[in-house]
Amino acid sequence: MRRAVLLPAAGASSRMRGRDKLLEDVGGLPCLCHMARAALASADHVIVTLPQADHPRAKALAGLSVEIVLVPDHTTGMSASLRAGAEAAQAQNADALMVLPADMPDLAACLPALWQAYSRLRTGQILRATTSQGQAGHPVIFPSNLLSGFQTLTGDTGAAPILQRFAPLVQRHPLPHSIARHDLNTPEDWRAWRQTACAEE
Repeated sequence: MRRAVLLPAAGASSRMRGRDKLLEDVGGLPCLCHMARAALASADHVIVTLPQADHPRAKALAGLSVEIVLVPDHTTGMSASLRAGAEAAQAQNADALMVLPADMPDLAACLPALWQAYSRLRTGQILRATTSQGQAGHPVIFPSNLLSGFQTLTGDTGAAPILQRFAPLVQRHPLPHSIARHDLNTPEDWRAWRQTACAEE
């Protein structure tokens, strides 16, 4: 099975009040680099969408064997990254595509287990991570036969229309605590996340 991971990283980080959430420090690395490294360790091909080639996030990926896909219409919402990423995955003949939010650093450690769980599913099924309490979250792994449907996505609702349309195919996989829904969008989110990480150490 040829595994691909999409890291959508073309958003504006608008709630960070001038900072870039994907360049925040995670273990001594920019968050986007941290996520890309984890993706590369778990998959055959990693796609990262960016708003433009000279964006500062590109420097965070220097030296990594990822495919950078530029998304000129990124201001139209998450769907622009999903359309571009799915097309790139199809060009690589990927058998499955994991859509992995780049602002959820706790997910990095879970990727091997998620791929293992996906490998046990029937052909054509979708794997969606949940919280330990069963709340739907991220990431989601889609089979290749559904990727063409990404071209119908619009706006900022992500892949929700596809997940709704193919709801009977969705199999859930619980991750610890609430990490499947723990994105870090604001400076306060990052501060709280670091305080929790320090407390656990």
